[in-house]
Amino acid sequence: MTVDALTDVTGLRVGHATRIGDGRLTGTTVVLAPEGGAVAAVDVRGGGPGTKETDALDPRNMVQKVEAVVLTGGSAYGLDAAAGVMAWLEERGRGVRVGADPAHVVPVVPAACVFDLGRGGDFRARPDAATGRAAVEAAAASAPGAPVPQGCVGAGTGAVVGALKGGIGTASTVLGSGVTVAALVVVNAVGSAVDPETGVLYGEFFQGRVEYPEAHVHEAARRRIAESAARNALPPLNTTLAVVATDADLSKAQAQKLAGTAHDGIARAVRPVHLLNDGDTVFALATGARPLAGEDPLALNPLLAACPDLVTRAIARAVRAAEPVSGPGGSWPSYEELYGAR
Repeated sequence: MTVDALTDVTGLRVGHATRIGDGRLTGTTVVLAPEGGAVAAVDVRGGGPGTKETDALDPRNMVQKVEAVVLTGGSAYGLDAAAGVMAWLEERGRGVRVGADPAHVVPVVPAACVFDLGRGGDFRARPDAATGRAAVEAAAASAPGAPVPQGCVGAGTGAVVGALKGGIGTASTVLGSGVTVAALVVVNAVGSAVDPETGVLYGEFFQGRVEYPEAHVHEAARRRIAESAARNALPPLNTTLAVVATDADLSKAQAQKLAGTAHDGIARAVRPVHLLNDGDTVFALATGARPLAGEDPLALNPLLAACPDLVTRAIARAVRAAEPVSGPGGSWPSYEELYGAR
């Protein structure tokens, strides 16, 4: 049975550490690979990325597999969360072997951050190594194939999309070949997820399930959004992050291609996208459980077509799952608060 989430890729687990209250509105999310790691790649298209260990994922470089990926709030400060994940992995002998002693490993933990500084009221409240450790422990404690909490959790806790509250969303599909493809997205963009003329989520245009809000509902929502935006004095520094994953056996180069096409899913669901004050970053993970048709040079195409669709669907889910926030750091209504559940 599938749960329509990243954890439908067998072996992957997701854990959140959410930090709310006392000036905090932030958190960290960890995607934990099966023991032995997963082939990993990355594609960065935003103009203001905050990342760690992404050079190691270049197909030209030595590291082939990683044990975990960290998505975190806190801007560049929040990248400290990866240290907690590294320590947890080292304690279990998981990482790149660098000596004869099995304990001599260096866990390579790619990470990327979103800007949420000050959104809870305290600019200095941000994830640290302890937050990262809590997130990876939550991932390890979860059952195989467990549902993934969505909305304002983990790295999506302080996320904002345009003038609305953002969050985390996930989706998956099984292709005709039996290969599973999935996505998890932290939606925290300068651009908007909502068509200003109709109030429809851009991401739902591409799913063929559009229900147009009544005109008076849309006008009331527009007024509320404008009022909230006018009260928020924080800078429009954001970033949308994603992890796309599959159980197919991919090379690092193929995984990098997968990460690149996944950005199309962000562009469908958020407008504008990939701006200088976004740091849009997509990681790709391949667990290698299912071979691709090696004799077919186009065997990757179904995965490349599915990934953008899943990212788009995950973004729409994140926006619908988000809950409104109003506090000392700002006020962000949620989409469903304004327009109602579909």
